[in-house]
Amino acid sequence: MRFLQTLLELSLKLPSESYKKLSSLIHAKDILGFFFLVVTFLIPLIKFHVWDIVTHFLMMYMILVTFQMDMLYINCVCILKACFKKINDNLINLRKVVTNGVPYLLSSTYHEQRIPFVLIEIIALKKQHLAISGAVQTLKMVFSLHILSTILMAFAEIIFYLYFYSMRIHLGLYMSNEDRQIVFTACIMGITYYSIKLVLIVWACETGKDQAMEIIGTVHDVFNSASNKQIKYEMRLFSLQLSHCENTFSAKGLTVDATLLTAIIGGITTYVLILIQFLFMSSSCGGKSV
Repeated sequence: MRFLQTLLELSLKLPSESYKKLSSLIHAKDILGFFFLVVTFLIPLIKFHVWDIVTHFLMMYMILVTFQMDMLYINCVCILKACFKKINDNLINLRKVVTNGVPYLLSSTYHEQRIPFVLIEIIALKKQHLAISGAVQTLKMVFSLHILSTILMAFAEIIFYLYFYSMRIHLGLYMSNEDRQIVFTACIMGITYYSIKLVLIVWACETGKDQAMEIIGTVHDVFNSASNKQIKYEMRLFSLQLSHCENTFSAKGLTVDATLLTAIIGGITTYVLILIQFLFMSSSCGGKSV
C-alpha cells in the first residue's frame, strides 16, 4: 500500500494524454484477460459436468487472484515507464532551450535571466528521476517473489500441457473424438494464456528498461548542447546519478527482459523436439507401455 501511494504521487505529474493511453491499455488488458479465464473455466464445467464444483471454483478463484496480481505488476511497470518518458520528453525540450545555436538569435540579457529557470528545471528533473528510481527498487522488492513464481509456473504449465496432450494422444487415452477435441481446446487455451502473460510481463519490463536507458542518451545530448558552465555541471551530476541508478526490472536476481523470454522459448523448443523424438522412437518400437 505504501508503494501504491508513492506510485500515485508520481503519476499525478503525468499529462492527461498519457493517462488516457495508460487507461485504455490497462482496462482492455485486464477485462479481456478476466473474461478469457472465466470462459476457460466454464468450458470444462459445462462439457465435463464437473461434480466437485467447490474445488473447481476455488481453483478458479486462485488463478484469478494470481492473474490480477500479475496485471497489477504490469500496470505499475507501465506507469513507471510513462514517468520515465515524461522526464525524457522534458529533457528533449530542455535541449532545445540550451542549444548552442539559439543564444545568437536573442540578447545575452534574456539568456542570463533564463539560466536560473533552466537550472531549477534540471534540479526538479533530478529529484523526480530519483523518486522514480526509488519506486522501481520498491517494486522489485514487493513483487520479486511473486514474479519469479509466475515465470516458473508459466514455464512449468506450458511444459505440462504439451506433455499431457502428447502422451494422451500417444497412449490413446480418449474415449471419443469429442473428448479429444475438448482436451485439445483446453490445452491450447492454457498454453495461450500462460504464453501471453509471459510475453506481457517481459514486454512491460523490457520497454520500461529501454525508456529508462533512453534518458542517459538525452542527458548527454543536453550536456553537449549546453554552453553555460552551471548547466553543464548540473547535467554532469545528473549523468552521475543515472550511473548509480539501476532501473532494470528483476525478480530475485533474475532480470526480466527479452533475453529471459528468448531463453524460455529456447527451452520450450528444445523440450518439444525431445518429446517428438521420444514419441517417434517409442512408436517405432511399438511401445505404448513406456
